Amino acid sequence: MWNPQRTRARSQRAQSGSGNLQTSASFSATMSECAEEHPLKDRLQKLRCHFTWGLLIEDTGLPDLEDRILEEIQFLDTENKVGYNLLAYVKHLQGKHEDALENLKEAEEVVQGDQADHSDVRSLVTWGNYAWVHYHMGRLADAQTYLDKVENTCQKSADPTRYSTQCPEMDCEEGWALLKCGGKNYERAKACFEKALEADPENPEFNTGYAITVYRLDYPAKRPCDVSDAFSLQPLRKAIRLNPQDAYLKALLALKLQDVGEEAEGRECLEEALAHTSSQTYVFRYAAKFFRRQGRVDEALKYLKMALKATPSSAFLHQQIGLCYKKKTNQIMNATHMQPTRQDRENVDRLIQLAIFHFEYAVKQKPTFEVAYVDLARMYITAGDHEKAEDTFQKVLCMTPLQEHIQQNIHFSYGQFQQFQKKSEVDAITHYLQAVTIRKDSYARDKSIKALEQLVSWKLERNPLDQEALSLREVLHRLVGGRDEALECSEQDLRLAADSGNWVGSSL
Repeated sequence: MWNPQRTRARSQRAQSGSGNLQTSASFSATMSECAEEHPLKDRLQKLRCHFTWGLLIEDTGLPDLEDRILEEIQFLDTENKVGYNLLAYVKHLQGKHEDALENLKEAEEVVQGDQADHSDVRSLVTWGNYAWVHYHMGRLADAQTYLDKVENTCQKSADPTRYSTQCPEMDCEEGWALLKCGGKNYERAKACFEKALEADPENPEFNTGYAITVYRLDYPAKRPCDVSDAFSLQPLRKAIRLNPQDAYLKALLALKLQDVGEEAEGRECLEEALAHTSSQTYVFRYAAKFFRRQGRVDEALKYLKMALKATPSSAFLHQQIGLCYKKKTNQIMNATHMQPTRQDRENVDRLIQLAIFHFEYAVKQKPTFEVAYVDLARMYITAGDHEKAEDTFQKVLCMTPLQEHIQQNIHFSYGQFQQFQKKSEVDAITHYLQAVTIRKDSYARDKSIKALEQLVSWKLERNPLDQEALSLREVLHRLVGGRDEALECSEQDLRLAADSGNWVGSSL
């Protein structure tokens, strides 16, 4: 059976140097090239498993993904049994094929110990992964053995093809794999769970996967938001009805209720989650987030530190701890009307450095953590280190986050930095417009609109005939005024504004 200490030790060795990943990946690529022309390849590509699902995983995110899988295997009591298979795929991506085979053996043991129906169907994914790993190791006979196992099982199914089968359990397996690999895969994960639910609408596991996925996609433009806008509320309620002992789901529902202003029901739901012994490490994370939003920062920190004892390398936890120290800083500054005493000033400086420490750890542990980069850049600004803030913003600006509200937040935050620290209206306008032209309702978009409106007002107060301000006002009117042509105006208007005032950068 799985030994968490042994597996985590391997994980830590894997992260001991960035060169290891590059060398392992090169080895994997070389093995793939050697076998590329083998006729087995066509058959392998017909399998439904992690090697054929097109999982979007950035190389720099592999160590963090590996840690998160290990943490979920050990601390998250969900009904799905997909952790070891995904861990094996991550090991393959690192070129660690013997470790991958060990993880697949652990996946087989989990399936064999599962008394639920369709254990053969669940095994198909593991066998397909076995076939691919052996193929990449050059063990073609072993790869063929697992292909034969898949084929024999598929022929028994109601809707067989030679090397795959169409069934809701397989759709669910694919959905879990996509969900665990991050935001760029969420929409596809949602489609997989929807397909599974079409076949079995009351299946507890399918509903759990679907509810978690839509919760992650359900980012509120503002808090509290309208109940009608929170599309994950009903899926979460249904999943809890089918999984009444799932504390993790209850914690997510508590946060979503908080989003819609239902604090009392949210607190009741959270207390139920905390009363369970299952998934406590994860429940503590979301309890802390709930309390931080309420301004109860010390209580939030208590739960975060409890969770950190179990998962000390969690990028999410370190980012959340950083947010707590940032909030404590703001609380002191607000309480002293921005004029802290010497003792308060020393405390503020200490809290700023603590926040920076945890944000730095988060982005080091997870180099693709865009939100944490923005948090870190803002804390550098608070600390007066504008050079580090600029460097951090440049790193995150080079990323391509799929979620639109994250893109908007990056551009709004950098626009603020350009306007107030760098004193560059030109660059500030450029990035505020970047946020506004992404037509997704969000806090960052609203703030960017207000910032642009204020800049227009200031410019026209100085010079009522300022052509840059007049052009910018027209662009804003067309972008957010609600006219039909606004849907098609962005590119044209921004080009017009650039020609008129030369303040919109070419990056637009």
